[in-house]
Amino acid sequence: MSPPIEMRTLSEDECLDLLRSQPVGRLVFTENALPAVRPVNFLLDGTDVIIRTAPDSWSHRLAGSVVAFEADHIDPDTHTGWSVVVLGTAAVVTDIDSLVRISDPHHRPWAPGRRDRYLRVTAGEITGRRLSLAPA
Repeated sequence: MSPPIEMRTLSEDECLDLLRSQPVGRLVFTENALPAVRPVNFLLDGTDVIIRTAPDSWSHRLAGSVVAFEADHIDPDTHTGWSVVVLGTAAVVTDIDSLVRISDPHHRPWAPGRRDRYLRVTAGEITGRRLSLAPA
């Protein structure tokens, strides 16, 4: 018999701490009237998600669009884990002070090639849930 599992809603602070613990998430947006999902590495700037992309990539079409960003961690053995979703509006970062602040060499893109476009997802809503083993 499996141990009981409980689901708990996470606070915004808990969500942000969990996001900081992961190097990769998924950006969800609409492309040609269809849902699209891209795995991306990212960093947080306050509550906003920052993604570095190529200048000629799909990202240039997202400015002004409502998008979702999701990251999670799942343990398939215990059936526990968490998921955090950030809903917000995408914008290309052009402000020089912001670019200097978010150009962290420790958060380099994993994808090859030139990645000098920064996309900001300005968080409008941050939600999360955790599945954990129920106390005995």
